[in-house]
Amino acid sequence: MRSAKTSGGATLRWFDGSGVRRDNGTAVPAPSNRRTVARFSPETRAAIAAARAAGELLLARAGHARDIRMKSAKDPVTEVDVAAERRIRRILAGRFPRIGFLGEEGTACDGADGRWIVDPLDGTIAFVTDLPFFSVLIALERRGVLASSVTYVPRLQECFVAERGRGAWLNGRRLRVSSRRRLLDCIIALWHDDSVWGHRPLRERIAALALRVRNVRIFGAGYALANVAAGRLDAYWEQSANPWDIAAGALLVEEAGGRVTDGHGRTLDLNQPTILASNGHIHRRLVAALAPPTPVRTRRM
Repeated sequence: MRSAKTSGGATLRWFDGSGVRRDNGTAVPAPSNRRTVARFSPETRAAIAAARAAGELLLARAGHARDIRMKSAKDPVTEVDVAAERRIRRILAGRFPRIGFLGEEGTACDGADGRWIVDPLDGTIAFVTDLPFFSVLIALERRGVLASSVTYVPRLQECFVAERGRGAWLNGRRLRVSSRRRLLDCIIALWHDDSVWGHRPLRERIAALALRVRNVRIFGAGYALANVAAGRLDAYWEQSANPWDIAAGALLVEEAGGRVTDGHGRTLDLNQPTILASNGHIHRRLVAALAPPTPVRTRRM
């Protein structure tokens, strides 16, 4: 049993690892919309531990990272990205040596029992400037199917967890996507690079959509997809994603009752760059608004 007294004398109680609340010595089962770490699979528990360990490292250096290099003109990487990936791999390999590893910072090895797909620091620009929107992303893929995932936002102390067929959770609370159906009520997020703003027809499609929705925000994939799953955002779109950017969040959205596809509404392929994730209710309208128009074929006379 764990409890604590507040300054007013009230007793704070919470669920222990068995999923049972201890209330003045009486065992009370946890409600169905709560889940403790002990109820997740061993692999998921290892991913949570690895994400939190990496998050501690990120918090210690957020806003004052050194040795910032540029992968491209607008894509920074720091020594912390690399150190966090090493920490994650060490923890996961120590517990599950038969599972392979694919990391953004270049770590890749095959495994007989699936592979971890890892972004040790999603949102490096936010991290460098000490904005709170950076995260640690870990997904487990087996036989081409995402089995579980963890998205940890250390600055906000939010740990999002999903297991296939068992739901999506935020700090133990069950998640559901939003129920909004009118575009005018919806907040959508996207990620951009020069391929977006340098493409006039796409710019015009995004601008037209922005006039139809409540608001358009710009966040990285990890943070945005977690918030689609939580019902805070209604959709996320990107056309330059890598597997480690979207694997964890894609499963979160699906397990929270949302829909995740490529940009044309087809089955998502982690190896292609476009993703559209939504609450499901607005998905077809977003596909129609953002996908390039299909060329019209004319018959030869």
